[in-house]
Amino acid sequence: MQTFTGLGFLSALWFILGFSMVYGTSQLGIVGDTTFIFFNNIPLQDALPYAPTIPGVTFATYVMMLAIVTPLLITGAVAERMKWKAFLIFVIAWSIFIYYPLAHWVWGKGGWLAQIGVFDFAGGIVIHASAGMSSLAAAIVLRRRKHFGSSLLLPHNIPLAVIGASLLWLGWFGFNAGSGFITGALASNVLLVTHIGSAMGATVWVLLSWKRSSRPSLIAALNGMLVGLVAVTPSAAYISAQSAFFLGIIAGMISYLAMIFFKEKLKIDDALDVGAVHGVTGIVGSLAVGLIASATIFPAIPNGVLNGGDWGLFQSQAIGVGAAILLGFGGTIIISKVIDKTIGLRVKEIEEDIGLDISQHAEKAYLE
Repeated sequence: MQTFTGLGFLSALWFILGFSMVYGTSQLGIVGDTTFIFFNNIPLQDALPYAPTIPGVTFATYVMMLAIVTPLLITGAVAERMKWKAFLIFVIAWSIFIYYPLAHWVWGKGGWLAQIGVFDFAGGIVIHASAGMSSLAAAIVLRRRKHFGSSLLLPHNIPLAVIGASLLWLGWFGFNAGSGFITGALASNVLLVTHIGSAMGATVWVLLSWKRSSRPSLIAALNGMLVGLVAVTPSAAYISAQSAFFLGIIAGMISYLAMIFFKEKLKIDDALDVGAVHGVTGIVGSLAVGLIASATIFPAIPNGVLNGGDWGLFQSQAIGVGAAILLGFGGTIIISKVIDKTIGLRVKEIEEDIGLDISQHAEKAYLE
């Protein structure tokens, strides 16, 4: 319900003002102006400077996908606890005050992070680091589910999860390879890098789950696959397949340890491990740009440290990551607290026991 209806509300929001806030003429490097509100002044046939190989309306519609999926990632961290009306206000406010400004800083012409040399090919900073850190903040404010830690909370339907993950793995090829807005050698390399990184992430998580519990976990494989995809997303156009191979391994290990730390040490009830899988991995992948980027593959980027470059690119990436963490985590705390103090953020305990399907929407997934 949250994901599907969020698709509708957030599409409308992007059409009304989101695209203009991100890609309009920069105002002091902070946010775009009102040039493109309601998709006005977007050419049907001619290109925009952001994507000179495709019509402007194609570009504006494609990047709508990024604006929709980012706040909806957070719903995975706060499952079964947030009121419907609170959710609606939350994702709208989060988009306006966190995603749109951050996307302009990194991707908008004149954005202040872009001006200092931050590179984020398809959203490691803008999407995954911001949403992942926001997920941890939202989970902290909402507090744990009633039975978190006292009973075993099993996945509802693993076969459906496999189907969804399979669609995601396939769809990510378009998500990453399409972000270059061009066909040819670059897109082909992005396609390969995306798959190799994902394969290694899945492999690492399966092996780690096997070592930890003596049983290799399918859910771990799904999460690991996603970790690999997230890890290469910020650098997919800038690195070789060989670099992606090792990045998938390293990000897989770091994110798995982060998942254990958040859930078992800090006791944060992040239901789908969004903070570890998206947040920590997005940070690792974005910082990795400063280490393994190759000007041979993408001439517009400086070489990373491991390819003979200096520390300048890494420092820029660190600033970009820091901005995403501060805006995402801090901004989410503020938005969540304001909603909680006004209309209330969390459902009542009895509504949580009954389940949000029935208590919030008077609908049930399965008839008995």
